[in-house]
Amino acid sequence: MKKIKRFLVAGAFVLPTSVFAGEGAFGWLYTLDLQPKGTFEIEQKLDLNTGQGGGGRYNLLKSKTGLEYGVTNDFQLTGYVNAYSVNASKNYTNCEDGSPSCTSGWGVPGSKAGLNSYSKTSIDGVSLEGIWRLTNPVVDPVGVGIYVEGTVGSYANAFETRLLLQSNFLDDRLIVAANIVGEIEKYKWNDEPMEESIIDVLLGVSYRFAPKWFAGVEGRIHNDFSGYSLKNRTQLANFIGPNIHYASKDWWMTAAWRYQIGGQCWAPGDADCMGGKVADSHGANQFIVKVGFPI
Repeated sequence: MKKIKRFLVAGAFVLPTSVFAGEGAFGWLYTLDLQPKGTFEIEQKLDLNTGQGGGGRYNLLKSKTGLEYGVTNDFQLTGYVNAYSVNASKNYTNCEDGSPSCTSGWGVPGSKAGLNSYSKTSIDGVSLEGIWRLTNPVVDPVGVGIYVEGTVGSYANAFETRLLLQSNFLDDRLIVAANIVGEIEKYKWNDEPMEESIIDVLLGVSYRFAPKWFAGVEGRIHNDFSGYSLKNRTQLANFIGPNIHYASKDWWMTAAWRYQIGGQCWAPGDADCMGGKVADSHGANQFIVKVGFPI
């Protein structure tokens, strides 16, 4: 009996930290469910930001196509090719003259604001992300991990870090997770490149309600700062919404939606707040679909 117990505990360290594959049951939160050592997975993410709130139409779709590899049982690397598609028409948030004919929004160059509409689809660049699991939520009260990602692209350069926290309950049927995010970005789509820093807190709960199926809710507390020093806070936006996750032996899929429930703006970005929501780089609605295929 003692040998069996030791075998089961040891197995928990080498298997992914839940019964499903891939990143876990959340849309935007990262969990500590990593690829086992020596295994690969192909992953596709589609992230749509819409309903910017400045009038007219605004849609920003970001795509990340990645190859994930388990370097060890507790360290995972993923490389992504990134693309985007922006489509805006008479979306006049933060236009200097406030004209309803102005086309604006994150991803629309200032020189194009005089057009009735603007659209562009392009490959943007590449990202490399690493996740190191320090403790395992299957056998420890709290799973802890470190996430680092660097992005280089024609649209933006960015460097992001996360503290990953996860606890599993009810024989791993209930997952509670949090990410504390710090990021610096340089946006290059505008006529004048912009430097920005971000502090986010992501929270989520997900429950396995049927074999292969999880559902839950996740939220975001998002803080923007101009420049890299975190001194000049410009925006606060809050989001919440549901998610659903399905996993089988050969593939998995996660879909999630989050709705902006309100925000606040400070100078120099005061004009980015409309109707109680932040309308600069944030829409009223954001949707994500992720699909993974172990290979």
